[in-house]
Amino acid sequence: MKIGFIGLGNMASAMIGGILTKGIRRPEELFGTDCIPESRDRVQEIYQIQITETNIDTVYEADVIFLSVKPQFYEEVIKEIKDFIRPDQLIVSIAPGKTIAWIHSMFEKEIKLIRCMPNTPALVGEGCTGVCTSANVTKEELNEIMVILSSFGKASVVKENLMDAVVGVSGSSPAYVFMFIEAMADAAVAAGMPRNQAYEFAAQSVYGSAKMVLETGKHPGVLKDMVCSPAGTTIEAVRILEEKGFRSAVMEAVLGCIEKSKKM
Repeated sequence: MKIGFIGLGNMASAMIGGILTKGIRRPEELFGTDCIPESRDRVQEIYQIQITETNIDTVYEADVIFLSVKPQFYEEVIKEIKDFIRPDQLIVSIAPGKTIAWIHSMFEKEIKLIRCMPNTPALVGEGCTGVCTSANVTKEELNEIMVILSSFGKASVVKENLMDAVVGVSGSSPAYVFMFIEAMADAAVAAGMPRNQAYEFAAQSVYGSAKMVLETGKHPGVLKDMVCSPAGTTIEAVRILEEKGFRSAVMEAVLGCIEKSKKM
Protein backbone atom coordinates (compact mmCIF):
# COMPACT_ATOMS: atom_id res chain seq x y z
CA MET A 1 0.00 0.00 0.00
CA LYS A 2 1.53 3.29 -1.18
CA ILE A 3 0.77 6.46 0.77
CA GLY A 4 0.42 9.95 -0.70
CA PHE A 5 0.33 13.37 0.94
CA ILE A 6 -1.27 16.40 -0.65
CA GLY A 7 0.35 19.13 1.40
CA LEU A 8 3.75 18.74 3.04
CA GLY A 9 3.56 21.06 6.04
CA ASN A 10 4.42 20.31 9.66
CA MET A 11 1.68 17.74 10.23
CA ALA A 12 2.46 15.81 7.05
CA SER A 13 6.16 15.88 7.97
CA ALA A 14 5.33 14.49 11.40
CA MET A 15 3.31 11.65 9.89
CA ILE A 16 5.97 10.85 7.31
CA GLY A 17 8.65 10.83 10.01
CA GLY A 18 6.62 8.44 12.17
CA ILE A 19 5.87 6.09 9.29
CA LEU A 20 9.53 5.85 8.31
CA THR A 21 10.90 5.66 11.86
CA LYS A 22 8.59 2.74 12.70
CA GLY A 23 9.45 1.02 9.42
CA ILE A 24 5.81 0.90 8.31
CA ARG A 25 6.75 1.99 4.79
CA ARG A 26 9.95 2.69 2.88
CA PRO A 27 10.69 6.15 1.39
CA GLU A 28 9.99 4.85 -2.13
CA GLU A 29 6.46 3.92 -1.01
CA LEU A 30 5.63 7.47 0.11
CA PHE A 31 4.60 10.20 -2.32
CA GLY A 32 3.88 13.86 -1.73
CA THR A 33 3.46 17.27 -3.23
CA ASP A 34 2.99 20.85 -2.08
CA CYS A 35 2.31 24.13 -3.83
CA ILE A 36 5.28 25.66 -1.99
CA PRO A 37 8.60 24.52 -3.54
CA GLU A 38 10.49 25.04 -0.27
CA SER A 39 8.18 22.58 1.49
CA ARG A 40 8.69 19.97 -1.22
CA ASP A 41 12.47 20.41 -1.10
CA ARG A 42 12.61 20.23 2.70
CA VAL A 43 10.61 17.01 2.95
CA GLN A 44 12.50 15.38 0.09
CA GLU A 45 15.85 16.29 1.64
CA ILE A 46 14.94 15.04 5.12
CA TYR A 47 12.93 11.92 4.27
CA GLN A 48 13.90 11.06 0.67
CA ILE A 49 10.29 10.31 -0.29
CA GLN A 50 8.98 10.51 -3.86
CA ILE A 51 8.03 14.10 -4.70
CA THR A 52 5.42 14.57 -7.44
CA GLU A 53 4.81 17.63 -9.54
CA THR A 54 1.05 17.88 -9.01
CA ASN A 55 -1.74 16.73 -6.70
CA ILE A 56 -3.10 14.54 -9.48
CA ASP A 57 0.28 12.81 -9.84
CA THR A 58 0.15 11.92 -6.13
CA VAL A 59 -3.37 10.53 -6.58
CA TYR A 60 -2.20 8.34 -9.46
CA GLU A 61 0.69 6.91 -7.42
CA ALA A 62 -0.89 6.26 -4.01
CA ASP A 63 -3.44 3.87 -2.53
CA VAL A 64 -4.02 6.08 0.53
CA ILE A 65 -4.32 9.85 0.08
CA PHE A 66 -3.82 12.15 3.08
CA LEU A 67 -5.43 15.55 2.51
CA SER A 68 -2.94 17.48 4.64
CA VAL A 69 -3.66 21.00 3.43
CA LYS A 70 -5.31 23.70 5.53
CA PRO A 71 -9.14 23.53 5.79
CA GLN A 72 -9.66 26.65 3.66
CA PHE A 73 -8.00 24.88 0.70
CA TYR A 74 -10.03 21.66 0.91
CA GLU A 75 -12.70 22.66 -1.59
CA GLU A 76 -10.15 23.78 -4.17
CA VAL A 77 -8.01 20.63 -3.82
CA ILE A 78 -10.98 18.25 -3.88
CA LYS A 79 -12.35 19.85 -7.06
CA GLU A 80 -8.95 19.29 -8.66
CA ILE A 81 -8.56 15.60 -7.75
CA LYS A 82 -12.12 14.24 -7.46
CA ASP A 83 -12.37 12.89 -11.00
CA PHE A 84 -9.13 10.95 -10.59
CA ILE A 85 -9.96 9.15 -7.33
CA ARG A 86 -10.39 5.39 -7.74
CA PRO A 87 -13.10 3.41 -5.91
CA ASP A 88 -10.48 1.38 -4.01
CA GLN A 89 -8.49 4.38 -2.73
CA LEU A 90 -8.69 5.54 0.88
CA ILE A 91 -9.00 9.28 1.50
CA VAL A 92 -7.81 10.53 4.88
CA SER A 93 -8.83 14.02 6.02
CA ILE A 94 -7.03 15.83 8.85
CA ALA A 95 -9.03 19.08 8.68
CA PRO A 96 -11.00 20.37 11.70
CA GLY A 97 -14.63 21.20 11.05
CA LYS A 98 -14.90 19.34 7.72
CA THR A 99 -17.42 16.57 8.27
CA ILE A 100 -17.63 13.26 6.43
CA ALA A 101 -20.92 14.43 4.85
CA TRP A 102 -19.36 17.70 3.67
CA ILE A 103 -16.31 15.98 2.17
CA HIS A 104 -18.52 13.41 0.42
CA SER A 105 -20.59 16.24 -1.05
CA MET A 106 -17.44 17.89 -2.41
CA PHE A 107 -16.30 14.68 -4.13
CA GLU A 108 -19.81 14.22 -5.57
CA LYS A 109 -19.44 10.43 -5.50
CA GLU A 110 -18.98 7.54 -3.11
CA ILE A 111 -15.48 7.44 -1.61
CA LYS A 112 -13.78 5.52 1.18
CA LEU A 113 -13.18 8.29 3.72
CA ILE A 114 -11.41 8.38 7.06
CA ARG A 115 -11.53 11.59 9.07
CA CYS A 116 -8.93 12.17 11.76
CA MET A 117 -7.60 14.96 13.96
CA PRO A 118 -3.92 14.68 14.93
CA ASN A 119 -1.96 17.28 16.91
CA THR A 120 1.50 18.82 16.70
CA PRO A 121 3.23 16.60 19.33
CA ALA A 122 3.20 14.09 16.47
CA LEU A 123 6.39 15.95 15.47
CA VAL A 124 8.15 14.23 18.40
CA GLY A 125 6.28 10.93 18.16
CA GLU A 126 3.83 11.79 20.95
CA GLY A 127 0.75 12.82 19.00
CA CYS A 128 -2.87 12.12 19.89
CA THR A 129 -5.30 11.44 17.04
CA GLY A 130 -9.07 10.97 17.00
CA VAL A 131 -10.43 8.87 14.12
CA CYS A 132 -13.83 8.21 12.54
CA THR A 133 -14.82 6.70 9.19
CA SER A 134 -17.50 6.59 6.53
CA ALA A 135 -19.70 3.51 6.57
CA ASN A 136 -18.06 1.86 3.54
CA VAL A 137 -14.57 1.64 5.11
CA THR A 138 -13.84 -1.95 6.10
CA LYS A 139 -12.43 -3.02 9.45
CA GLU A 140 -9.24 -4.14 7.71
CA GLU A 141 -8.82 -0.76 6.01
CA LEU A 142 -9.39 1.07 9.28
CA ASN A 143 -6.82 -1.14 11.00
CA GLU A 144 -4.24 -0.29 8.33
CA ILE A 145 -4.81 3.43 8.87
CA MET A 146 -4.68 3.03 12.66
CA VAL A 147 -1.23 1.44 12.33
CA ILE A 148 -0.08 4.48 10.34
CA LEU A 149 -1.59 6.99 12.79
CA SER A 150 -0.17 5.11 15.78
CA SER A 151 3.34 5.44 14.34
CA PHE A 152 3.55 9.01 15.68
CA GLY A 153 1.60 8.69 18.95
CA LYS A 154 -1.73 7.40 20.21
CA ALA A 155 -4.78 7.00 17.97
CA SER A 156 -8.35 6.26 19.08
CA VAL A 157 -11.61 5.71 17.20
CA VAL A 158 -14.41 8.08 18.23
CA LYS A 159 -17.91 8.82 16.97
CA GLU A 160 -17.95 11.65 14.46
CA ASN A 161 -20.12 13.81 16.74
CA LEU A 162 -17.13 13.89 19.13
CA MET A 163 -14.59 15.11 16.58
CA ASP A 164 -15.09 18.77 17.55
CA ALA A 165 -14.43 17.74 21.17
CA VAL A 166 -11.23 16.05 19.95
CA VAL A 167 -10.19 19.38 18.41
CA GLY A 168 -10.75 21.15 21.74
CA VAL A 169 -9.14 18.64 24.11
CA SER A 170 -6.36 17.38 21.84
CA GLY A 171 -5.98 19.04 18.44
CA SER A 172 -5.63 22.59 19.76
CA SER A 173 -4.64 21.88 23.36
CA PRO A 174 -0.85 21.86 22.86
CA ALA A 175 -1.14 25.66 22.57
CA TYR A 176 -2.77 25.85 26.00
CA VAL A 177 -0.08 23.62 27.49
CA PHE A 178 2.69 25.70 25.92
CA MET A 179 1.15 28.81 27.49
CA PHE A 180 1.09 27.06 30.88
CA ILE A 181 4.74 26.05 30.54
CA GLU A 182 5.68 29.58 29.51
CA ALA A 183 3.82 31.09 32.46
CA MET A 184 5.46 28.74 34.98
CA ALA A 185 8.87 29.48 33.48
CA ASP A 186 8.22 33.24 33.61
CA ALA A 187 7.49 32.94 37.34
CA ALA A 188 10.69 30.97 37.90
CA VAL A 189 12.64 33.63 35.97
CA ALA A 190 11.02 36.31 38.15
CA ALA A 191 12.33 34.35 41.13
CA GLY A 192 15.87 34.39 39.70
CA MET A 193 16.17 31.17 37.66
CA PRO A 194 17.91 31.41 34.24
CA ARG A 195 15.44 31.32 31.35
CA ASN A 196 16.62 28.08 29.68
CA GLN A 197 16.69 26.24 32.99
CA ALA A 198 13.21 27.53 33.86
CA TYR A 199 11.78 26.16 30.59
CA GLU A 200 13.46 22.81 31.22
CA PHE A 201 12.06 22.52 34.76
CA ALA A 202 8.56 23.57 33.69
CA ALA A 203 8.42 21.37 30.57
CA GLN A 204 9.79 18.30 32.32
CA SER A 205 7.27 18.70 35.14
CA VAL A 206 4.37 18.82 32.65
CA TYR A 207 5.78 15.85 30.71
CA GLY A 208 6.27 13.78 33.86
CA SER A 209 2.84 14.67 35.24
CA ALA A 210 1.13 13.64 31.99
CA LYS A 211 3.06 10.39 31.98
CA MET A 212 1.86 9.66 35.53
CA VAL A 213 -1.77 10.08 34.45
CA LEU A 214 -1.31 7.72 31.51
CA GLU A 215 0.83 5.07 33.22
CA THR A 216 -0.73 4.90 36.68
CA GLY A 217 -4.33 5.06 35.53
CA LYS A 218 -5.14 7.14 38.61
CA HIS A 219 -7.62 10.01 38.50
CA PRO A 220 -5.83 13.37 38.04
CA GLY A 221 -7.48 14.60 41.25
CA VAL A 222 -5.95 11.70 43.20
CA LEU A 223 -2.52 12.49 41.79
CA LYS A 224 -3.00 16.17 42.67
CA ASP A 225 -3.91 15.23 46.26
CA MET A 226 -0.72 13.15 46.53
CA VAL A 227 1.32 16.34 46.03
CA CYS A 228 -0.71 18.55 48.36
CA SER A 229 0.62 18.22 51.92
CA PRO A 230 -1.45 19.81 54.73
CA ALA A 231 -0.64 23.51 55.09
CA GLY A 232 2.09 23.08 52.47
CA THR A 233 3.35 25.03 49.49
CA THR A 234 1.42 23.07 46.85
CA ILE A 235 -2.04 23.45 48.39
CA GLU A 236 -1.36 27.20 48.67
CA ALA A 237 -0.60 27.32 44.92
CA VAL A 238 -3.74 25.26 44.19
CA ARG A 239 -5.82 27.65 46.33
CA ILE A 240 -4.60 30.62 44.32
CA LEU A 241 -5.26 28.88 41.00
CA GLU A 242 -8.81 28.14 42.11
CA GLU A 243 -9.25 31.71 43.35
CA LYS A 244 -8.13 33.04 39.96
CA GLY A 245 -10.53 30.76 38.08
CA PHE A 246 -7.88 28.49 36.56
CA ARG A 247 -10.12 25.43 36.17
CA SER A 248 -13.04 27.45 34.78
CA ALA A 249 -10.78 29.35 32.36
CA VAL A 250 -9.43 26.09 30.93
CA MET A 251 -12.93 24.62 30.55
CA GLU A 252 -14.22 27.78 28.86
CA ALA A 253 -11.23 27.84 26.49
CA VAL A 254 -11.76 24.22 25.43
CA LEU A 255 -15.52 24.72 25.00
CA GLY A 256 -14.87 27.88 22.95
CA CYS A 257 -12.48 25.94 20.75
CA ILE A 258 -15.10 23.21 20.25
CA GLU A 259 -17.76 25.76 19.23
CA LYS A 260 -15.35 27.39 16.76
CA SER A 261 -14.59 23.98 15.25
CA LYS A 262 -18.31 23.33 14.75
CA LYS A 263 -18.65 26.54 12.72
CA MET A 264 -15.69 25.96 10.40
